[in-house]
Amino acid sequence: MKMYCSLFIKSVAGSIVFLTLIFGVRELVYATDSSFIEVVKSVNESFENRSVQAVQPVIQETVLAKEEYQGGSFRVLARKQEIERFKCSSCHTDKPVLANNAQVLTHGNVVILHGQEGSELGCIDCHHPEERDYLEDKKGRKIDFDHSYQLCGQCHFRQKRDWLGGAHGKRVDNWAGDRVVYNCATCHDPHSPRFEKRFPATYSVPLN
Repeated sequence: MKMYCSLFIKSVAGSIVFLTLIFGVRELVYATDSSFIEVVKSVNESFENRSVQAVQPVIQETVLAKEEYQGGSFRVLARKQEIERFKCSSCHTDKPVLANNAQVLTHGNVVILHGQEGSELGCIDCHHPEERDYLEDKKGRKIDFDHSYQLCGQCHFRQKRDWLGGAHGKRVDNWAGDRVVYNCATCHDPHSPRFEKRFPATYSVPLN
């Protein structure tokens, strides 16, 4: 019996010594790692790992709109860098065209379905007849491609009014921060602007 008691006492004593070493080392580590503790204690704001920044930077190229909305000035996505063959003047020069079927080779993919049936618009109805790097409205004003909304708005004035107010079109990234919106040609093909009919992307089951 004495032998068992002795073994038990030794076992308990060994455990106490082991735990003392473990906790002592831990306290020593915490004591020497005071810089980390100080950093943690110095944080005043709560941390939420699922939070998202309210203001997201717009990485696309933008330009300052030449018109204002009810909240003041805003920016639109630039257009020129999205045009594959811009600058147009690199081909549209005073030099004679020597290639056969040049128009088909360069603009054969352009299908104009813009305007009323039977009286569709032609190239010069929107493009400047002389300075090909610009557009032109019906009053003869030269319009930059980045500000094509000025041209579209001469006919689609209701849509432009809604676009300025935010009811038509789309804002880039989040709603917070500076207002940056899509240009007309960001969503609409300027040569065939009407969207094709399609089924809704989502379907809601009828309530009844």
